[in-house]
Amino acid sequence: MKLNFIFLGLFLFSGLSYAQPNTEVYVFDLNIENSKVVLSNPKNISNNDGYDNQPSFLNNTAVLFASTRSDQTDIKLFDIEAGSISSWITDTPTGSEYSPLKIPNKKAVSAIRLDLDGLQRLYQYDISNGNSKLILEDLKVGYHVWYNDHILVSTVIVENRMDLVVSNLKDKTNYTFQKNVGRNLLKIPNTDLISFISKEGKSWQIKSLNPITGATKNVVNTFKNSEDICWLKDGSILTGDGKSILRINPKSDIRWEVIHYFKQEEINNITRIAVSENSKRLAFVAEESPAKIVQKQLDAYNARDIDAFMSTYTNDITLVNFPDKVVLKGQEKMRESYATYFDATPDLNCEIKNRIIIGNKVIDEEFITANGQNFSAVAIYEVENGKISKVTFIQ
Repeated sequence: MKLNFIFLGLFLFSGLSYAQPNTEVYVFDLNIENSKVVLSNPKNISNNDGYDNQPSFLNNTAVLFASTRSDQTDIKLFDIEAGSISSWITDTPTGSEYSPLKIPNKKAVSAIRLDLDGLQRLYQYDISNGNSKLILEDLKVGYHVWYNDHILVSTVIVENRMDLVVSNLKDKTNYTFQKNVGRNLLKIPNTDLISFISKEGKSWQIKSLNPITGATKNVVNTFKNSEDICWLKDGSILTGDGKSILRINPKSDIRWEVIHYFKQEEINNITRIAVSENSKRLAFVAEESPAKIVQKQLDAYNARDIDAFMSTYTNDITLVNFPDKVVLKGQEKMRESYATYFDATPDLNCEIKNRIIIGNKVIDEEFITANGQNFSAVAIYEVENGKISKVTFIQ
């Protein structure tokens, strides 16, 4: 079999090295009935072709999240009860904003701003007009949580890790309490503690911090080294894994248990989970379905659009001839090969005769036209984190 024949199927889904996966923000009503968590009334509150992420609750009826528009990421506010009305809080031509949070006792939100020149800082934004003000001048904040209106707990980027830092905005002090932590920072309900993810050991741990004394304690291990959690009012913790929501109560349970599995094709790889203060609503981020990602690469392949085609692939995309012969590896080599092939094949077309979806794998039976010739092939696409990471061809 010639290499060009193998590449025909591959053209269906490769990705730009810098492109982010398409994600959506979902909100559900949450009820606890006889100690069981029940999710209902689902809403896709982003419904946007691009990056939508990092939801947090402004209050019990409104959600903040980062959303991409016009090649930049801004903070959006979605009112769940007011007719599903949404509005933009930020519009910064010189940068993008991420990880929005309500600031206690203020009509303002805080968010990480990443400027076009690479400067990354934490800012305050007025909810009514979007006016901004720098909060922490010298710290490269990755994620943060408000302990009160003047004490801030954040993960600060230091070299290739994040460290846990407590900042007092009144006396302008910053204290580092732990190194190598994860992105999740939350107030623990009914306590004066903050939870964080420790990555010091092989198994990651959820730990508590008293920002005043600096005391830390182990709470429970994360599920499969997942760093996205949220706390319910009853002291239990939720996390996402694939298409499932899991729960554990550190005081009474010995293991995480699945409480909900989503059969919907569009909900995959659940991350960035958040709950309202009254524990009545749940928000999370989910990636688009593997089938949709593969279809995007197919459409780009037939259009011979190399940029759109490559944007569906990971940086280390691997193309394989069944069963395990690697014929190409890496975004750069794939782009070069397919760009040449697209230019030289004006009649290029791939028709799907049959498609099977199993987990993160999409198996396509393809009928391909190229340079006046027709042939059939089978392509097995493996999708990881919203991008195609491997394609195996059978001819």
